[in-house]
Amino acid sequence: MSTTPLHVIIIGAGTGGMALAHGLRRAGVSVDVYERDRTRSDGLYGYRIGIDPTGARALAEVLPPELFETFIATCARAPRHFNVLTEKFATTASFELRPDDHPIDSEHSVSRMTLRQVLLTGLEDIVHFDKAFTHYERNDGGKVTAFFEDGTSATGDLLVAADGTASRVRRQYLPHAVVKDSGVIAVSAKVPVTEETKALLPPNVFDGISLTFAPKGQFCIWHVMEFKWDTKGALKNGIGGNDAELIEKWPGLLYDNTRDYINWGFSASADKYPSNVMDLQGKELMDLILSMTPNWHPNMRKLFALSDPGSCFPVAIRTSEPVDPWPTTNVTLLGDAAHTMTPGRGVGGNTALRDAALLCRELVAARDGRQSLLKGVAAYEKEMIPYGFEKVADSLKQNGTNGKDAMHRPYIGRVLLAFSRTFFRVVDRVPPLKRKFVDDLYAYRSDDKL
Repeated sequence: MSTTPLHVIIIGAGTGGMALAHGLRRAGVSVDVYERDRTRSDGLYGYRIGIDPTGARALAEVLPPELFETFIATCARAPRHFNVLTEKFATTASFELRPDDHPIDSEHSVSRMTLRQVLLTGLEDIVHFDKAFTHYERNDGGKVTAFFEDGTSATGDLLVAADGTASRVRRQYLPHAVVKDSGVIAVSAKVPVTEETKALLPPNVFDGISLTFAPKGQFCIWHVMEFKWDTKGALKNGIGGNDAELIEKWPGLLYDNTRDYINWGFSASADKYPSNVMDLQGKELMDLILSMTPNWHPNMRKLFALSDPGSCFPVAIRTSEPVDPWPTTNVTLLGDAAHTMTPGRGVGGNTALRDAALLCRELVAARDGRQSLLKGVAAYEKEMIPYGFEKVADSLKQNGTNGKDAMHRPYIGRVLLAFSRTFFRVVDRVPPLKRKFVDDLYAYRSDDKL
């Protein structure tokens, strides 16, 4: 079969961009990645990302087999319970989750920094750091050139925007595309796991992922990340032989400073915060959260107070507005650059991985002469745009990530909170309803067949 030479330029070395790069490299397609961070360990990537079966299926498709095994080995212990809590630490429902013993059909918890290092492994020669994209130009002969702040440029057959929510590529390519504030601000931080902090959490909360719904539309998610290595980066006792071997020879551990931690993410509508909240950081921000939660359980407040100040930062939650399909060219978008979504469903990273696997397949087919490059990109966009914006809409409806949601209103919010707590208490006490809740949870996170 005759092949068509193809060189792909990817802007952004995030989850989706690097997954695409791995898939193309594995298939023998020429690819280079350009990343604005100065080094592979720059940026705050230390928080959790949940990889569901959709994401795991995509990673298994694009990564070399041993690197996929390394990904599995470097995952933290998966949550064993899904808990719904009040701000008084009362449990309104607790659902036992399925084991994480299947590499694809299970849920996996991984540090964003760890995943970044896994995805950079083996592609060091094609990832170019300190390359801040400025603009692109289309050339005669169907080529496209990307330009960077340092005065350099790169030319290829296809330019893929994987540069996130604030994508400079999207701003030039689809200037009418809107990414807006959802009206909610989140504050996140990490608390080191010690005997003191571990004792502040009930066993089902320490072993699980927990959602706290409180008055005024306040929300907080809690999860504990326990890794296979200790605070010094040495393997813990009892780690299986295969996992130990994979981790010990994985070069990415040298760049990964992730250690066991409790992660919390607090959110409320933007009008509940002072106007300067986005300028606060560290101890000031921790004190602000304490001032906003005076009636929360003392253990929760203690965890807020014991957070690592350097890990505490605010985020204005953003979401994309739907965009009608656009004419296909040799520029396309992937992940948050195409469809930024709130964390309400926890599927942003998994959707980016789905994008990467889908686009990789279409580009390999173009390289192999089974279709033209533009037909491959068109087929990718025809599938990606509908499912991407469906996830955007679903995410905006969940867990108070829309500032216009009634739960943020003074009176109706309390009624809705009471109704929600009653609903979860009933589900928790009726075994068929409890099983259905868990089944539906897993079905949603594994319904995207690649």
